[in-house]
Formats: sequence, structure tokens, C-alpha cells
Amino acid sequence: MPFSKLGLPPALVNGVKAMGYTDPTPIQLRAIPVVLGGGDLIGSAQTGTGKTAAFALPTLARLGKHEPRGPRVLILEPTRELAAQVETAFRDFGRFTDLRATVVHGGVGYGRQRSELQAGTDVVIATPGRLMDFINERTLSLAGVKILILDEVDRMLDMGFVKDVKKIIAMCPKERQTLFFSATVPPEIEEVARFALRNPARIEIGVARTVNQSVTHAFYPVPQGLKFDLLVALLEKTDFQSCIVFSRTKHGADKIARKLKAANHSVAVLHANRSQNQRVEALAGFKSGKYEVMVATDIAARGIDVAGVSHVINYDIPANPEDYVHRIGRTGRAAAVGDAFTITTPDQAGEIRDIERFIGQKVPQLKLEGFNYSAQPKPAMGFQGAAPAHGQRPAHGHGGGRGGQGGHGGGRGQQQREQRYFQPSSQTQAPRPGQPQGHGGGHSQQAEHPQRKFGNLSRGRWQRR
Repeated sequence: MPFSKLGLPPALVNGVKAMGYTDPTPIQLRAIPVVLGGGDLIGSAQTGTGKTAAFALPTLARLGKHEPRGPRVLILEPTRELAAQVETAFRDFGRFTDLRATVVHGGVGYGRQRSELQAGTDVVIATPGRLMDFINERTLSLAGVKILILDEVDRMLDMGFVKDVKKIIAMCPKERQTLFFSATVPPEIEEVARFALRNPARIEIGVARTVNQSVTHAFYPVPQGLKFDLLVALLEKTDFQSCIVFSRTKHGADKIARKLKAANHSVAVLHANRSQNQRVEALAGFKSGKYEVMVATDIAARGIDVAGVSHVINYDIPANPEDYVHRIGRTGRAAAVGDAFTITTPDQAGEIRDIERFIGQKVPQLKLEGFNYSAQPKPAMGFQGAAPAHGQRPAHGHGGGRGGQGGHGGGRGQQQREQRYFQPSSQTQAPRPGQPQGHGGGHSQQAEHPQRKFGNLSRGRWQRR
């Protein structure tokens, strides 16, 4: 069914066409009619499935024309990158309307944001901290909000925004439409939903803990001292268009980036300690192809939507199984194909087991052909977020920062994870002839993608064989 059949006004349909989209994704197909009808909604879908358009298009349709007094729509986002990204989507979808959208987030001065709010805007896309600043100084009132949207709710609560979120919800009129969009719906969201939503429709597309079927992924075990050497070898022996390398910590990201630059890679860096201008430049340069590699912390796991990311490499295994899904979800977006490699060390068997339980399948453990695994290990690169010993992760809500805007992220306790996430692992299969031999069985890549295999070709264009 095309967008033109969903009840959207012609101006928005034209905006969608101008962006190159023709048919809605499953979450869009199911959510747009609910939002157009004025009902509350909890929408859950895997990352990269088009959740932003699922609420942006029907919200713009319900607004009609610009009104000088506002805002009439408030959208809360956990990070600056997501807020800016959603504002761009609203501007693009509404390019043939006179509706106005304003983004409000930290990391930049107040002046321009204050001026736009005072001039009158229909839609405010905000992070909780900066929004509260404008509310407290009485630059902004939420009395006219008719539609409240909480995007990436699970991430927002993980980052410690629950008190601010509840305050903001209480400031909005009771007679409103409320939409929750989230990749996962843990019990904490259900608690907030009980007082924020009224008889919400529930839409779940796919299983939030599964890996996108268009992504081929594997673990690459290596001694701790050879991690960086293996990273360089993976980049040199893999044909990639653009690659995101994830580090557990900001310090680690900076150090990896410096060493990759010394190895003649064009590298951008993205983490919470970078200034807003640096973050904007890094993301713009990565999107344009100026940088072939972006080294990032988990601020990028949900906060980046870049078309054409062909590869993701987890230099550090993620702190939480959920983050594994979100990280590798940066590739293989919008039905494209992608590959994800995770570098692991011998002491991380517990973390590997947690991820496999969470996603419900074994992940192949491979060796990179031609890499010298018996080389004398070099001294570690210093502290860069190596995973703590199994069972020693911080409790939920503390430590293990995930980046983002003042986040308090951190891993859930081991016992809680195993109770919540355990699923039987699927039947393992042997690797195909000619494929690098694994260390732990696991799904063969042929089983998931019969026509695909991991490549070790020279740099250039990726050749699917």
C-alpha cells in the first residue's frame, strides 16, 4: 500500500516522494492510521525500521496549518543527535507545508533556540534537560500541547531521565494524544505508560531482541594485546563503504581514532565529551564520505541514522545485550545488507553467552584469514573500556556510562538479565566450505544469508559471492 492510500494530505505525500520513499514500512503502515485517528499508542520495532516517519507524518497531518502560538506538539528525545535528526525529518516531510519545527537541546547556546521559541513554533523536539531550562525561565509553556511523543523511551529511562520525563508529562494538558515509541518495552516503560497514556493501542513489529535479518554478524576472538592489530586487519581485508567502530568509553574512542589516523584512515570521532560543533562536523563528514570510519561510544548506537553504513565493528563488546542489537543495527538499515564484527577476548565468555541468550541464537566465532594470532601481544592501549569480568558489571542505572546527554546508563545486573533475556539458542550448523573456521559452532552465515559470506578481499567495492 503506498503512502497516498494512508489518508495523508497531498502536501505530506509529496514530501515523502521528494525524499525518495514510495511504500511505508510495517511500523508506518500500522501506526499512521492509529495516530491519524487520535488514539494513544505504544509502538515497538527494531532499529532502522522507520519509527520516525511513523509518528512524524500523521502528527504533521493532524496539525494542518501553522499557528503562531505554540507549541502544539512536543517530542522528547534522549540525545542531541536524535533530537536534531528528528527535527530534520519533520522539516523534510513538511517541506510543502507552512508548519514550523524547532529543536531544543544542550551543547549549544540558548540564544537561537530562545528566539525560535519566542517567534512561535508548531513542533518542539527537545532533550529533557534543555527543555526544563526553558520551562523554568518561562520562555516556553506546555499549556497548548495537543500531542506528546516520547521517542526511544527505553533509552531515555536508561539514561536517568525518568524524573524529568514525569515532570514534563505532568505539565502537559490531560486532554492530549500521547505516543510512546521504543525499541524495547521493559517494565519501567509500562510504569510510566500507566499514568501517561489512555487505553493505548500496541504495535510491535518483529522481536525487539532480534538482529535485523539483513545483517551478517560474527565474533572474532583475539588476545587482549592484539585487539588493535586485529581491528586494523579487519579494516584492511574487508571491502567497506563506511564503518562505525564502537568503543566502550570516550577515552578509548579517542585513542582508537588517533591510532587509526596514524594507520592512514580518515576518521571521525563521536562521543559525549565532544563539543556540539565537533559532533555536527563529525556526523556530517561521515555522511558525506569525508570520513570512512567513525569511532563512537554508545551515543551513536541509537542516535545515528546514516544510509549506506556497510560495516560495524565492536572494538569493545557492549555492556548490555540490548546495545549489541542497537549497535549492529546501524548497518543493514532500510532492507540494505550489512556486516558486523565484534572483537572479543578470552575472558569474555560470559558476555558472549549473554548476547546469544538475548538474541536467541548462536553467533559464529571466526578467525581472520592471514592474521597472525600467535604474534607477541603488545601492551594494551590503556584503559578503553574493556569489559569487566563476567558477573561484575554495574547495577542498572549506575556506572558504565553510555554517552548521550548527561546519561547515567549502565548494565543491568547479571541475574536480572538472565531472568529477563534467556531464550533457547537455536541449532548450530557447520560453516560452509571455504568459510573461515569458527570456534563455537553457531549459525552458519549460509543459513541466514545463502548468497552472502564474509569477505577478505582487497579494499575497493564489496563483491558478494
